[in-house]
Amino acid sequence: MTQTLSSQTVQPAKNTQSVKAFVIVGTAVVVWLVFYNVIQPIANWLSYDLLGLSPTSHLGSSLAFFFYDVPKIILLLGGMIFAITLLRSFFSAEKTRAWLGGKHEGIGNMLAAALGIITPFCSCSAVPLFIGFVESGIPLGVTFSFLISAPVVNEVALVMLFGMFGWKVAGLYMLSGVTIAIIAGVVIGRLKLERYVEDFVWQIKASEGGVLPEKPTWTQRFEIAWASTKEIVGKVWPYVIIGIAIGAVIHGYVPESALVSIMGKGAWWSVPAAVLVGVPLYSNAAGVIPIVHALMEKGAALGTVLAFMMAVVALSLPEMIILRRVLKPQLIAIFFGTVALAIIMIGYLFNLVL
Repeated sequence: MTQTLSSQTVQPAKNTQSVKAFVIVGTAVVVWLVFYNVIQPIANWLSYDLLGLSPTSHLGSSLAFFFYDVPKIILLLGGMIFAITLLRSFFSAEKTRAWLGGKHEGIGNMLAAALGIITPFCSCSAVPLFIGFVESGIPLGVTFSFLISAPVVNEVALVMLFGMFGWKVAGLYMLSGVTIAIIAGVVIGRLKLERYVEDFVWQIKASEGGVLPEKPTWTQRFEIAWASTKEIVGKVWPYVIIGIAIGAVIHGYVPESALVSIMGKGAWWSVPAAVLVGVPLYSNAAGVIPIVHALMEKGAALGTVLAFMMAVVALSLPEMIILRRVLKPQLIAIFFGTVALAIIMIGYLFNLVL
């Protein structure tokens, strides 16, 4: 009888805690959405009104970019880590590993690349997903297929390319991005490079207290998600700021005309030059579409233009800086070289065929 009364007392207490947790998380989501939607006007106000800079000036453009992208990426990182950790609390590492990691070679890479297509993240904000994949025991090569596919194949860019150039160009863009993600992931997987992932990535647990109980409450799930968010964002945020600062300088001080003058030619070196020029830049695929359009109007070959766009979104210098927090230099170099070579080969292929 005593045990029954105790159980009846505990259950309402758990329900009350869960309701309170949902209220807190719901309020946090509303605050997150409000902040996310006012970043752009606040960034413009700081740059153009408070500091009195011109929107057309190099410094004004750079600062507005920096003031917008830093809080945006930090918010995305925090929100995604929280959501991913919460989602992962419903799936054991064994189940996740079996779904992606237990497939035959290439199948897991294709599944991860396909997941990347429908995941609207830029290269920098895909980092927490990378950590989650590795932590769940998914093979490194499969994880890299996702890390490459998510930013390279952007659904907004896909729609814009379709509207500007038709379904053939849009289809080739998607096919080439997925191909790069699969091939690069398979190559990196075969090289067995797990030793070049930073140690803290392997050491991150689902919670500070260890493993989730068999049937965790919502309160426990939220607590674990929040602990994971604080831990990862706390380790990555300085690299985010440094990477975006570099991207902001390039964004404001590298004119579109300079890009056109380099890539608006049909020389044999145009494809590797397009990749080299694209690497220092920082933008998502949608943001680079206007430059792509200008290059096409100037007579640049389609393969050259696609190579440039893929280099910008998949091999940006800011992304490399952020990835340095979770990967050792050797693995970054292999990742960079593999993807760059694949992009160059596809660029030449498109120029040859089209």
